[in-house]
Amino acid sequence: MDQAKANYQAGEAKGQTEEKANQMMDKISNTAESAKQSVQETGQQMKAKAEGAADAIRDSTGMNK
Repeated sequence: MDQAKANYQAGEAKGQTEEKANQMMDKISNTAESAKQSVQETGQQMKAKAEGAADAIRDSTGMNK
């Protein structure tokens, strides 16, 4: 009976370890997705600012006509 109990406990430990690993992978995936979105948003903001600056220069130099 001791062997069966040890096998059961080993199985339990393995299952818990796998579940924790899965949870950590989910967190890492979510963090990576969040970072990707943040970088994309920052890139879009920089692009909009650059376009605005280019428009302002064109307007001030009369090149926009």
